[in-house]
Amino acid sequence: MEGSADGVLVKVEGLSCVFGSGDSLTRVLCDVDLTVGRSRTLGLVGESGSGKSMLMKSILGIAPRSARIDGKVTFNGTDLSTLGEGQRRRFLGRRVGIVFQNSATSLNPFVRVGRQIEEASRYHFGLSKAQGKKLSIELMGAVGLPDPAECYEQYPHQFSGGMKQRIMIATALACKPDLLIADEATTALDVTVQKQVLDLLQSLQEERQMSMILVTHNLGIVAGRTDEAAVMYGGRIVERGPTEALFRDPRHRYTAALLEAIPRADQPAHTRLQSIPGRPPDVLRPIPGCPFAPRCTAVEAQCIERMPAVAKTADERHSFACYAPVGEGSRGPAAASGAQTGGG
Repeated sequence: MEGSADGVLVKVEGLSCVFGSGDSLTRVLCDVDLTVGRSRTLGLVGESGSGKSMLMKSILGIAPRSARIDGKVTFNGTDLSTLGEGQRRRFLGRRVGIVFQNSATSLNPFVRVGRQIEEASRYHFGLSKAQGKKLSIELMGAVGLPDPAECYEQYPHQFSGGMKQRIMIATALACKPDLLIADEATTALDVTVQKQVLDLLQSLQEERQMSMILVTHNLGIVAGRTDEAAVMYGGRIVERGPTEALFRDPRHRYTAALLEAIPRADQPAHTRLQSIPGRPPDVLRPIPGCPFAPRCTAVEAQCIERMPAVAKTADERHSFACYAPVGEGSRGPAAASGAQTGGG
C-alpha cells in the first residue's frame, strides 16, 4: 500500500509559512512536500529553528494568526483548506493526538489528571462522566502508570517528569487518533526515561496501527524507530527517504554532517565529537540559494545563487536537494537541471 493513494494518511504539498509583508517578510517554511503513510512512522529531524514545530502547527491549523499559510494539506483524503476553523478543529481533534515537549506547561496544575485525560473524548464522543473516567483509567494503565485508579484523582505536581509525559501520551490517545505527533516529546527527560517513553510510543503505534510523526533534533532517536525520515533545514525538507537508506547512504551534506555528530560506541574513549561549524540560517536575511551553503564544506557559487532541484535515487524512494551530493563523483541531476525550485 505504500506510495498508493489509499496508503497515504497525510499529504503536504507546497506548504509555506510567512510572517509580515513587503521588505519585512519573514519566511519560516518554504515549499514543503511531505507524506505520512498509514500505520507508518515518520521521523522529522533538524536542529532548533529549522521549522519542525512550525510545520506541525501549520499542518494542524494552529500556527499564530499573524502567519500566512500557503499550500495544500490533505488528511485521509480530505483537503483541510476546505474546512472552516471550527470544522477543522473538530475534524483533527478526533483524528490527531499530540504529545508536546514540556508536559509541565501542557498540563493544568489545578485539574486532576484523570479529568484532563478524558476531556477530549467526552467533548468529541459525548461520553458520560462515568464512561470518561473508565476510559481515562484504562489509558493510564495502557501507558504504564501504576495504580491508575489512584492516579486519576491526583494532580500533575504529584508525578515525576517521565510519568507526566505518560499522562500526556494517554491524553493524546483518548480519541483513538489516526495520527500521533510526538513533538520533541523526550527532550526534557533523562536518557533512561527517554528510552522508556520512546519504547512506549513505538509499542503503542504498532499495537494501535496509528501513523506517527516523531519530531526531534536528534537523528539517533529516529534510528530503528521510524520507517522514513525527513531532514529539515532552513524551513525546507532537504532530504527524505527510508530511514535505513538515509542512515546508510546520506546524500545531502547537512544530513551527513548530522550523522557524523552522533557519538558511536566503537569510538575510542575521549574522542572529540564532530560539530557543524557556523550558525543556523537567519530567517530575516535569507540567501537565494541553499540555506546550508554558508556552513557547507563543498559549497560552490551556484549553491549560494539558486536553489538546487530535488533529485531522486533510482528507486525514487530517496530524495535530496544538493548540487554536490555525498557519494557522487558527478554533480548529478540536481545540478544538471539548474532549476531554482526544490529543497535546500
